[in-house]
Amino acid sequence: MTDRWLHSEAVDGDLSEAQIERWRASGALLVHNLLPRALVDTLVAEAEGHYPAPGSEAAAEFQQFGSAQKFVFPSRSDVFNDVTLHPELLKCVASLLGVAVQDLRLTQSDLWPKYGRGASAHDYSNRDQRIHCDYPNHMLVHPPPWERPAAVEMIIYLSPFERGGGTAVVPRQGAADPAYAWPMIHTPGVAGMRYVNDRTQAEAYLREANPEAANFRAEHLYPRECHARYEQGSVLFYRHDVWHRGTPVTEGSLRLVQNLTFRRADCEWIGTLHPAWSWSMYHPDQYAERLIARLSPEQRCVLGFPAPGADYWCEATVNAVEARYAAHGIDMQPYREQP
Repeated sequence: MTDRWLHSEAVDGDLSEAQIERWRASGALLVHNLLPRALVDTLVAEAEGHYPAPGSEAAAEFQQFGSAQKFVFPSRSDVFNDVTLHPELLKCVASLLGVAVQDLRLTQSDLWPKYGRGASAHDYSNRDQRIHCDYPNHMLVHPPPWERPAAVEMIIYLSPFERGGGTAVVPRQGAADPAYAWPMIHTPGVAGMRYVNDRTQAEAYLREANPEAANFRAEHLYPRECHARYEQGSVLFYRHDVWHRGTPVTEGSLRLVQNLTFRRADCEWIGTLHPAWSWSMYHPDQYAERLIARLSPEQRCVLGFPAPGADYWCEATVNAVEARYAAHGIDMQPYREQP
């Protein structure tokens, strides 16, 4: 195991100014005790009841990503939805981006398993990832300049640290950091290079296909990576333009994480990574409608629901939306008071 650890600390209520500045400067912030332990424990119990036990035949055949839509927002798991839109989590994201909660938009929330298995020679293996940035599959453009962050990504660790799989991150070190020189394209899957996920396979490919990129990564990235020494319930805040990678899980173990992304409302060029909530409105049990009805106005804003006082609202639209959701107990008074 590494002796280079990502700085971490407990949260005492809101994020401190020092913690916000650490994220804005380095691109990564690992915190503990942000979410209520009872909420985390309930989610862990549901997830462990859903995924195959490590070592089982089903686990051996299980795909490395996904939950077959069981834990993708909006989910029939109320606790998963509660974690996704937890008020403390939203406040932290808003403070990192310097916006109000109602100016956030959710673009990703899913819960992934990762099993500890032996080494794989498959290019797409997720066991020991190549170092990368997440922006290529979240947006069609390149991330904006560092001082204008567009989104916050999160990993909520739902398993004990002994199961392994702590994220490795290369924190940014100042404006002249060579690891963060523009454009950030020295990675498989970008600038015409073939997508390869497995670390060994990716670096071997780059040494042949793009020696400049291979040398950059060997000199500036891997030697500087710091590992997240997480606790159960810890949250890693990072961003689309931070170099990082997934590391192996302890063999024979199952590690669970919830992955989330919130963008600024005005950054429409960041896409929604999963099927989102619109298709959920077709289900006969109307679980998505019931969720909308019980959320706070701020939580609804994160999904694109108009805020109280928005131009959309007038007496007619307030009454119409109330008619749509009244059977599920929605309270439209905040919108009626500020039409």
